[in-house]
Amino acid sequence: MTARKLSLIVPLAFLVHRSLGGPAPEAVAQSVIEPEWEFSISTSTYLVRNGPDYANPNVTADRDWLHLEARYNYEALRTGSIWLGYNFSFGEKLVFEATPMLGGVFGDVTGIAPGYSLSLTYEWLSLSTQGEYFFDSGSRGGNFFYTWTELNVSPVHWLHAGFVIDRTKAFGSSFDIRRGPLLGFTYQKFDFTTYWLSPGSHNSAVVFAATISF
Repeated sequence: MTARKLSLIVPLAFLVHRSLGGPAPEAVAQSVIEPEWEFSISTSTYLVRNGPDYANPNVTADRDWLHLEARYNYEALRTGSIWLGYNFSFGEKLVFEATPMLGGVFGDVTGIAPGYSLSLTYEWLSLSTQGEYFFDSGSRGGNFFYTWTELNVSPVHWLHAGFVIDRTKAFGSSFDIRRGPLLGFTYQKFDFTTYWLSPGSHNSAVVFAATISF
């Protein structure tokens, strides 16, 4: 909120307080500018050709600069992770958002992982990427870099389509680098997106992702 808008709110709150016996103007102003929590719950269901099918649930909570996140089946199957990050953004028409993070990983693999989430948006075009470098507590040979990157075009507010690149180690010791198209729909607080990774290949996968934000 700009200083100009706040300078108008505080005198108005003072008049309300004097005439109606309402709360102190400082409390009114604080309630106006205090940031609120924002949450999202998502599940990505992977249907993998010649591999195990699995689901990847994620939960996020954000308040101003603070970012909290929990993931499962993300770094590896039967593995969870908890994350702490710092949000910042700048720009109006061309908007850049970034969240550097640090996570603790536990389960079939255990370690720590510095990570990030970045996005660049200009009108109907957006580029987003998230990644991490996992340091295995048991063996240096278990270290790896993971990334998921999307390019989206939104001709209307409820539809987006684009391309995705995925580099993962979720299926074992070897890396899989997969790419393919995506198509998604948004309705109010819900988003539904389908990805087709490496169409026609031996390790292709179809991913159905559903997200609710509130």
